[in-house]
Amino acid sequence: MENMDNIPELMAAIGRRAKLAAAELASASAQAKRAALMGAADAVWASRVDILAANEKDMTFGRDKGLSDAMMDRLMLDEARIQGMVDGLRSVAEQADPVGEVLEEWDQPSGLHIKRVRTPLGVIGVIYESRPNVTADAGALCLKAGNAVILRGGSEGFHSSRAIHSCLQQGLRDADLPEDAVQLVPTRDRAAVSAMLTMTDTIDVIVPRGGKGLVGLVQREARVPVFAHLEGIVHIYIDADADPEKALKVVMNAKTRRTGICGAAECLLIHEKVAKTIGQGVIRALIDAGVEVRVDQSLGHISGTMPAQDDDWGREYLDMIIAAKTVTDVNDAIAHIRKYGSNHTDCILTEDPATVQQFMNQLDSAILMHNASTQFADGGEFGMGAEIGIATGKMHARGPVGAAQLTSFKYLVTGDGTIRA
Repeated sequence: MENMDNIPELMAAIGRRAKLAAAELASASAQAKRAALMGAADAVWASRVDILAANEKDMTFGRDKGLSDAMMDRLMLDEARIQGMVDGLRSVAEQADPVGEVLEEWDQPSGLHIKRVRTPLGVIGVIYESRPNVTADAGALCLKAGNAVILRGGSEGFHSSRAIHSCLQQGLRDADLPEDAVQLVPTRDRAAVSAMLTMTDTIDVIVPRGGKGLVGLVQREARVPVFAHLEGIVHIYIDADADPEKALKVVMNAKTRRTGICGAAECLLIHEKVAKTIGQGVIRALIDAGVEVRVDQSLGHISGTMPAQDDDWGREYLDMIIAAKTVTDVNDAIAHIRKYGSNHTDCILTEDPATVQQFMNQLDSAILMHNASTQFADGGEFGMGAEIGIATGKMHARGPVGAAQLTSFKYLVTGDGTIRA
């Protein structure tokens, strides 16, 4: 029985079990992992009434805690979102198994034959806020890549995550794989997070998925390597050569489809040559849709806007609010994004290929888009089935982190009595 009063002891025990499970999972067959994920998908759908009942408890908790509408939207599950989880689990299950994939293969003059092959990372710790679907996504992707995972969900989604986690474990049991391959920290106590960040003996990498506060805490305190998922300060630049119809469709979708996700647009940069035409039309459409548009002085003449303050640049609203300003050209847009962006996702709307090339070459965001909604910044939309997060750092994993990004590699070297001169 787990001792909930002694968090360090609780977490150390979870870590030991995860390490043992990871050793077993590393050599598990592709068929067994697929069966576990398909079984988990079936269990989630069969348990949807229980999951929705658990989610209602979390929604009550969130309302009592005073969560914003955007955070409540992240927390909320309905049958369509549960179907999305099921689809994600099945999609990951059907993907090619990354473990053992030969990345490169060559012969040396010495007579050695060398292969570089994918191998699991080991034990992954995932710390996330609000979204209970991350329980399914992270569990599925880690399992597919042959890793054990320790999930520490947000206090808001505690009951939902437990209900989903039980379905993942059902899949593991049915496939005769160790249940400890996917563990959920069974307490809301924040000391569990601090413990995870120092478990260098049992956790190989930490993936934080949440707001600036959570990611900052993890980056400051972690002794375990971190795949950082920073805030999505997402910019859209409307160029002088933008197509008006495309610009309107893309901006409206990027801002209003779901405001609480990290791919939602937060800042609109408009070339000064189209500020009174395309730009004004887009801003008025946003206002008509209920978006609060905070503008610089050059756009202040548009009725219904509000003046932007200094802290509106480089801000993640996760709400029906967007900042907007004019820029002189693509160079000015790039300079603004470099200063205020978070290297997450940025988009250009234009029909000029040379301007697109400049935008793509001179910015270093994890995802750069052309004439497409930034709401596509999602591993599922990239064909990964799901994602564990969008990494904004430059080491190892970058952009949507799917199963393949949760692997390392090793070299397999074969000789025939070969010796070095």
